[in-house]
Amino acid sequence: MLLILTLLLAFANGANDVSKGIATLVGSGVSSYRAAVIWGSCCTVLGALLSALMSRGLVETFSGKGLLVQQISTPSFLLAVACGAIGWLIIATWTGLPVSTTHALVGALIGAAGVSGVQWSAIATKVAIPLAASPLIALGLLFVLTPLLRPMNVCVCVEQSSAVVADGMSLREMSSVVVAPEVTCSNVVARVGAIDAMHWLSAGATSFFRGLNDTPKIVALGIASSASMFPLAAVAMGLGSLLAGLRVTRTLASKVTPMTPANGFAANIVTSLLVGLASRFALPVSTTHVSSGAIIGIGISQKSGLRWKTVGEMGLAWIVTLPVSGLIAAGVFAMLR
Repeated sequence: MLLILTLLLAFANGANDVSKGIATLVGSGVSSYRAAVIWGSCCTVLGALLSALMSRGLVETFSGKGLLVQQISTPSFLLAVACGAIGWLIIATWTGLPVSTTHALVGALIGAAGVSGVQWSAIATKVAIPLAASPLIALGLLFVLTPLLRPMNVCVCVEQSSAVVADGMSLREMSSVVVAPEVTCSNVVARVGAIDAMHWLSAGATSFFRGLNDTPKIVALGIASSASMFPLAAVAMGLGSLLAGLRVTRTLASKVTPMTPANGFAANIVTSLLVGLASRFALPVSTTHVSSGAIIGIGISQKSGLRWKTVGEMGLAWIVTLPVSGLIAAGVFAMLR
């Protein structure tokens, strides 16, 4: 039963979190939803597989070591934690809200252990501070990086226009090739941006590092450090991304702010850098918070187009993640006990 719930958590994580690496590809018009989801899923699986070698320190953190007064590894406790995280992720994914698996797991751990069973100082230093600081750091880095990429914001555009010709009264469509800054292209039929290839790579890197950072947290609920859990979790995350990853991707791609390939690329670079460093040093940051902070930074830097209603809904979802997942875990643990 615990194995099944662990894989279900991995599936739910893939469904909600694949958007964090690929939303900028879709939102900036570089890719279709289908191609972006496939690309993000493949890179996520690769990162999840490699996490067995590179990010095992996070397994200890999310098995409760150092966070709880007394480490608990009974099946009923782990089942309750899994149910708390899964329950909230399913609700958030169904409504298209990008939320943090990391945050949900912490809330579920606290809910199942009880207020007196938690080392609150460790929660603050190991979890709360990285989770709170990461979106602000992402936003700040985006402001630094975006101006540096402006010289690369050039594309080759094939434009189409209509003109009256001397052949009777007919209209003929004429095409022209323009090499210009991206924002000056109008009536575009096709475009090849100098930054597009790097945007694909940065989206893949974000998805890779997300898999690297999230998989150990999920495996901690299964057979703790069993090596066989990593490939199973990787497959489950990939399936969740492919089969149920569109809802949240649509939110981040089209409902937060308009974006161009250049600033979408910058957002992915920032997310990849922060999540990759966090994985290296076993810091449980949230890819959701980092990626969303970078995308919100796009809207702020453009000084227009940021949809504050969507941002407010996302912020509310982040606030209720911990108590809701904690209450579900506490209820399940009470019933099992």
